[in-house]
Amino acid sequence: MTVEAGTNESPNEEYKAPASALDVTPTLDGGVLKEIIKEGESEETPLSGCKVHVHYTGKLTDGTVFDSSRDKPQPFTFQLGKGKVIKAWELGIATMKKGEVAVLHCKHEYAYGITGSPPKIPPKATLIFEVELIEWDVENLSGKKDNGILRRPITNGTGIDSPKELAEVEIHLVGEYEGRVFDDRDVIFCLGEGADNDIPPGVEKALESFVRGETSKLELKPKYGFGDIGHEKFGIPPGASLVYTVTLKKYDQPKDSWMMSSHEKLDEAKNLKEKGTKYFKAEKFDLALKMYKKVLEFIESDAGFEEELLADRSTVLLATNLNIAMCHLKLKHFTEAKKSCDVALDLDANNLKALFRRGQALLQMCEPSLARKDFEKVVALEPTNKAAAAQISVCTQRQRELHSKEKIMYANMFEKFAQKD
Repeated sequence: MTVEAGTNESPNEEYKAPASALDVTPTLDGGVLKEIIKEGESEETPLSGCKVHVHYTGKLTDGTVFDSSRDKPQPFTFQLGKGKVIKAWELGIATMKKGEVAVLHCKHEYAYGITGSPPKIPPKATLIFEVELIEWDVENLSGKKDNGILRRPITNGTGIDSPKELAEVEIHLVGEYEGRVFDDRDVIFCLGEGADNDIPPGVEKALESFVRGETSKLELKPKYGFGDIGHEKFGIPPGASLVYTVTLKKYDQPKDSWMMSSHEKLDEAKNLKEKGTKYFKAEKFDLALKMYKKVLEFIESDAGFEEELLADRSTVLLATNLNIAMCHLKLKHFTEAKKSCDVALDLDANNLKALFRRGQALLQMCEPSLARKDFEKVVALEPTNKAAAAQISVCTQRQRELHSKEKIMYANMFEKFAQKD
């Protein structure tokens, strides 16, 4: 196949396409004209990222065939919108429907530019492609090979940019379960906080690949829907696969951290920390954890921070790591909780909350002797801390229980060895 991208220059060619051909270029400059030979089977067209399967015959304006898939065993396949083929194909095929046959009349700046593609395609050549769009594979947006989030395009949007995490998006969505519509509404929210608006993670993940004005149907496996819990309000049972039709109306992109001043980074970190605390108080620990982790992206490194901001940054950084540890404890992620406490203690070696929470994590990790040391240090620093004193008693009891279990285990081992002898 010889339709890889080429260079572009302004042409001056005499060839004229039929008057019925439609201009499919964004600027309507006549560079790619499309003539439909056979109508397609549906209203859907492939979106950027879809793997499309086509048959084609490429000709020069004098009728010379320079390439064709018709004499090959398989149709030609490529991923649309990724710069794998000439611009004329990217534009023309994106407007085609399944089963459609069309002729694309392509000026050289949308094909192989002023150099051509020797020896078959001369410089500044206008090309004519008859293309049949056989089908396209539904795009998997999960980022894994599980087909967990399948996108079926309905309406192409405009532009090439997609919203990033924390972007404020305005969408319309329709959720279906086994043919029943359970959700139909407009909603405005920040990407990453969809759970607070009863939006499943698969829809949020998919929106990061949408363009403005796009409407697509999403097929979500349970992991990307409401998971093993389901959704009582919507009547969704655990382990349900869902279908959503989503339109991205508009979005406001957040400012990248590298474009922010130190003051802006610190302000954004404080704003995210407040959001995290709001979600924590509402016992939405996953969302709280997500917000606290985003705080670190803005202030974890002190590079570029002015001297007068370093103390404030350290205060926010310490509090955030303590909050992350607390979220992990609530979610029973005890190893991760310990790691966050370690980071906090690197910032403040005598921090009572960090010592206490690390002790809690270590207890759950069956490390009562290590946990005891943390609780004892808390009491040494704050003798009136009754909670830490109580935990020392718990550690003592756990140590006794572990010791008893070890004695029984070793006794059984020795008994087995004796029987073998």
